[in-house]
Amino acid sequence: MGDVAMVVPVLRVLAQTYPEVKITMLSRPFFKPLFEGIPNLEFLEADVYGEHKRFGLIKLASQAKELGIDAVADLHSVIRSKIITKYLKFKGLKTATIDKGRAEKKRLIAAKGKTISQLKTTHQRYAAVFEKLGFPIDLANHIAPPKKRLSPKLNGLLGIEPKKLIGIAPFATYQSKMYPLSLMAEVIRELDLSEKYRIFLFGGGKKEIEQLKKLENPFANVTNVAGKLTFEEELALISNLDLMLSMDSGNGHLAAMFGVPVVTLWGVTHPYAGFAPFNQPENNQLFADREKYPLIPTSVYGNKFPTGYDEAMQTITPEKVTSKIKEILK
Repeated sequence: MGDVAMVVPVLRVLAQTYPEVKITMLSRPFFKPLFEGIPNLEFLEADVYGEHKRFGLIKLASQAKELGIDAVADLHSVIRSKIITKYLKFKGLKTATIDKGRAEKKRLIAAKGKTISQLKTTHQRYAAVFEKLGFPIDLANHIAPPKKRLSPKLNGLLGIEPKKLIGIAPFATYQSKMYPLSLMAEVIRELDLSEKYRIFLFGGGKKEIEQLKKLENPFANVTNVAGKLTFEEELALISNLDLMLSMDSGNGHLAAMFGVPVVTLWGVTHPYAGFAPFNQPENNQLFADREKYPLIPTSVYGNKFPTGYDEAMQTITPEKVTSKIKEILK
């Protein structure tokens, strides 16, 4: 989901820069709400586990061609997207594929924490694909969309007191990228005691929902929304937040695409690999102690790390997290 969310601000700039261009976004149906409000954008649903499975990809490519597309921007570069792109190239369409910078990222990890430097961001890599097709864009021209309208249900969650709204998404794909819940509870306790904030907990799946219920229970100003809202409702709520606290994971990208300030916590991964949320200041990114864990980043996605490095996140103190949040929201 994070990869798809990172496409959104890029397409928004493309649409702003070239209002005469029609965009067809091909992706899974679940992601359709992400692209609402982008001018001249049509969404083509990919049923990759049903109608468009295996040879059904050719049918999907044919459907895309029937819509009158002139060019293909492969922003994913996986087997499915490559099949579609090659078929449409064979049919005479102009195509361009993302350069994921795999060699550069391997060198970043191989440096073992020494002399590391910022690589192109994923957003820049997406933009480069459109430049190859003859549509250069400047991501600095991005204009964040207005906040989404809140339903009565969501307004009920916000309450009537004028408090700043904070989202907290404490989970990540790998444990090495996740702030310990015991420490997150300390962050929440400090924020809750101030009586200045309304806090919403985000997550998904049965296990995460149960953990968030336990995290929610002791606090008066905290609401677990996991499993209670549709994806569209979650997006509407996120767009109205004053701040999102996230790991190196999808919810940070969802908030950033609405222009919401995002504080991200980084364990064995590092934003130099190019996955920081869109248009967020570098000082909004809080890092594990690289003197104690000098080999960071140990992998691009957090799936590989030396023994003991799964505890790197513990070196980010709750005081540092709450101080950054209060600094942004003061």
